[in-house]
Amino acid sequence: MAPARVKPRRTALLGGERFALFAETLLTGVWIAVACLGVVTYPAALAAGARHLRRRTRHEDGGLREFAADFRSALRGGWFVGVAGWAAAAAVRVDVQAARAGLPGGPLVAAVGLFALLALVVTGLRAAAVWEPGRSWRPLLAEAARRTARDPAGSFLLVAGLAVVVLSGRLVAPLAVPVLGAVVAAAVAVEERRGTR
Repeated sequence: MAPARVKPRRTALLGGERFALFAETLLTGVWIAVACLGVVTYPAALAAGARHLRRRTRHEDGGLREFAADFRSALRGGWFVGVAGWAAAAAVRVDVQAARAGLPGGPLVAAVGLFALLALVVTGLRAAAVWEPGRSWRPLLAEAARRTARDPAGSFLLVAGLAVVVLSGRLVAPLAVPVLGAVVAAAVAVEERRGTR
C-alpha cells in the first residue's frame, strides 16, 4: 500500500494571508473613518484607503505613511467632490421632508431623490476604488458613472456593502468604523472583477 501523500502547507499559508488581508481591511476602515473627520474629506479618505488595499493585494509595501500621502494627494480635488456630495444629500433630505409633509408628488420625488443619491454614492465609491495620484476627479467620476450604469451586478454588491455598514452602525455603532474598510475593499474587488472580465 502506497504511503499517504501529505498535503502541502500552502493552504494554511493562504488562510493566514487571507486573515491578514481581512485584518488590514478593518484597520484601513479605521484610518478612513479618522480621515473623514474633516466632513468634506471622505472622497479622499476612500481613495487613499482603496489605494492602500490595492497595494496590499499586490504584495507591495505601504502603511500609514503612504496612506497619509495618498490622502493629501487625493484631497486636492477631492474636497470639492465632498462638498458636492453633501449638497446632494441635503437636497434629498429636503425631498424626503416634502414627502413627509404630504405635498402632492412628494413620495415620488423623494423616491427618485433617494435612488439618485444611492447611485451617486456608488459612483463615488467606484471612482475612489480606481483613483491614482495625479488623476483628476472629474473624469474619474464620469467613467465611474458609466461603469455604475453598465455593471448593475457590481453596483448592487456595493449597495449591499453600504447596507452592511448602516446595519452595523445601528446594531453596534463602533463596528461601522472598521466595516468601512470592507466596503472600500468591495469597491476595489468590483473594479478588479470588471477589469478581468
